[in-house]
Amino acid sequence: MTENLEALGSALPYLLEGVFITLQLTVGGALLAIVVAIGLGLLARFDNIIPRGFARIVIELFRGTSLLVQLFFFFFVLPLPPFNIELPAVFTGILALGLNYGAYGAEVVRGSINSVDSGQWEATTALSMSRTQRMWRVIFPQAWALMLPSLNNLLIQLLKGTAVVYLITIVDLTAELNRLRVQTDVFFAYGLGLLIYFAIAYLLTLGMNALETRAKHRLGQGGKWRDTITSTPIPDAKGAGQFG
Repeated sequence: MTENLEALGSALPYLLEGVFITLQLTVGGALLAIVVAIGLGLLARFDNIIPRGFARIVIELFRGTSLLVQLFFFFFVLPLPPFNIELPAVFTGILALGLNYGAYGAEVVRGSINSVDSGQWEATTALSMSRTQRMWRVIFPQAWALMLPSLNNLLIQLLKGTAVVYLITIVDLTAELNRLRVQTDVFFAYGLGLLIYFAIAYLLTLGMNALETRAKHRLGQGGKWRDTITSTPIPDAKGAGQFG
């Protein structure tokens, strides 16, 4: 054990660099994913078949193909003719993660918008709101509170998905753990990896729970800030429990 701890001390600066790269990929991928999810989720609801068809094609393309294959395509195929587009490795990782998980998130966005009570839609029509006003002032804030638990799950999946980026020469946390394994042993290195990934995932979950609690407060649906940590049911406007 002493030898393992000594090796960990020597490798600690490199592990911290790996954690930073993993966080960079997670945050960058998540920001891109939410933009893609909202954009495609809204387009998928259009009456016009052209934007709706475009959204469906993109969603099914990135949901129906492997993240690893997408990553290899962006990193190894795009630099070749006729594309001749060479992307930095970290940007490639963010792009692949954002598009892949954004496609899954688009279905969450679309489903959450469709789940808003029909009476809310009727009320906006009665108030003669435009399509844009109806969506952003009434419907989307309610859908946002509904979609956050599912988006939280996707965010954790995205964090775990960053582990494959070392295959395109990015030295992330997983790559550093592989190096530490050589200096120590399998149990020590990957046990440490489990703890680090768990800590990051838990912090991300706390942040998403805080967003959900805030979203419900803005809708006047109650809930307490302690629910951010405990994830206990937050009563909605009708008194039904929903996990925060």
